[in-house]
Amino acid sequence: MTVINNSEPTAFGKPMLKHWLFDPSYTNLNHGSYGANPIVVREKQRALHDLIDKRPDPYIRIDQKKLLAQAREEVAAIIHAPKDEVVFVRNATSGVYTVLYNLNFQKDEAIIYFQTVYGAVEYGFVSLQEHSPLQTRKVPYEFPIAEDELERRFRDVLSKARADGLNVRAAVFDAIVSNPGVRFPFERFVKICREESILSVIDGAHGIGIIPLNMEELQPDFFVSNCHKWLYTPRGSAVLYVPKRNQHFIRTTLPTSWGFIPGPKTPEDISSSIRSMSLEDQSARFQQLFVETATDDDSTYVCVPTALKFRREVCGGEEAIMSYNQTLANEAGDLIAAALGTDVLQEPDLKPGEKSNMRQCCMTTIRLPIGVAGADLVGAWGTLSSEEMDLAVVHLQQSLVAKYDTFLPIFRHGPWLWTRISAQVYLEKSDFEWAAGVLRELCEKVARKDFSEDFTEKKPQNAAK
Repeated sequence: MTVINNSEPTAFGKPMLKHWLFDPSYTNLNHGSYGANPIVVREKQRALHDLIDKRPDPYIRIDQKKLLAQAREEVAAIIHAPKDEVVFVRNATSGVYTVLYNLNFQKDEAIIYFQTVYGAVEYGFVSLQEHSPLQTRKVPYEFPIAEDELERRFRDVLSKARADGLNVRAAVFDAIVSNPGVRFPFERFVKICREESILSVIDGAHGIGIIPLNMEELQPDFFVSNCHKWLYTPRGSAVLYVPKRNQHFIRTTLPTSWGFIPGPKTPEDISSSIRSMSLEDQSARFQQLFVETATDDDSTYVCVPTALKFRREVCGGEEAIMSYNQTLANEAGDLIAAALGTDVLQEPDLKPGEKSNMRQCCMTTIRLPIGVAGADLVGAWGTLSSEEMDLAVVHLQQSLVAKYDTFLPIFRHGPWLWTRISAQVYLEKSDFEWAAGVLRELCEKVARKDFSEDFTEKKPQNAAK
């Protein structure tokens, strides 16, 4: 097994690549989508698999429970939450759906969510509506937008829903929006929800490991965040935070398994039975609920301590990682935008020297000089029909993989095409200088409406390597 040198952290950038499994020809510019885990974490998971296969029953019935408790304690410390208020789930989408399913929506009850919701989460709303009387209301908006205007639109939707006779029980919003990749003012909306007596459900798929989090200060009603995106754990690992005051809501995992808490038939009866337990009893049942959720591979959770050790001893700790990644993301976004003659997505009308709150994370979204025909576009290299815009997205992403051995999300938001970059400790500025040249070449081709796919000869590898 690889031994981590505790006394000599590795410098960020190219030197850090020795700790990862990337193919030498591949430039991983999209850490945000699926994450990546260091070699030492992968080896830890394989060692756990060996233990399971050597002594299945003792490990799963006894050892794994102890290791899960340790992992929960360590991940709770990172988000500043009591250890008995956090459990593990497979991913953020599963966590959000688990919370909403357990809220057991009744007639004339609704949730509010935002236009930029993650697609799979929105499908979850639709699925719930097929099995319950839940109603939904969406806050329409488009980036760039000022926070005050975003709040105004939320309150407008809330007022209209209440005027329609609906009881808005919950609001679902991101910590960091996936596409476009920008920080959402989630702290502000937690306070608004508290003022309006609405449950706040935060989809922090991008959260832990990318921005500082403090649940004791924030006090959301529910928060879920993927560990496998930015915390360096194996894929299929997320932390679900539920404060004790709300744990009585959560009676089943998905799928329902051994920890299920049977309840009476009506919400009133649930209130009188489960709420009558002490908070300590509720918390113990809540934790047990997520320990035995059918036979699965919980090694992804048990690897959390190893990932955190790597972050402390090799990377220099959470603050060092986040500072490097945020600085790199902003510098890289600016240089790519300059190469394309476009701009980085941020709040409108910032004053000189004022920092964008939307850019206070480790991802940056850059406008490409390609827009939809008929819109009022300034500086576009080319305009396409809506059908051609869809074709351009596919062509650009396929070209990045097949011709340049890298990947960047390309998507339409409003009348423009955009791309999202992810900074990470194994990347440096030269990687994004190379990416800027690649994007410029591809955009020039798309602007000519040249969607030919000649991938027979790959471009030279990123010289930054």
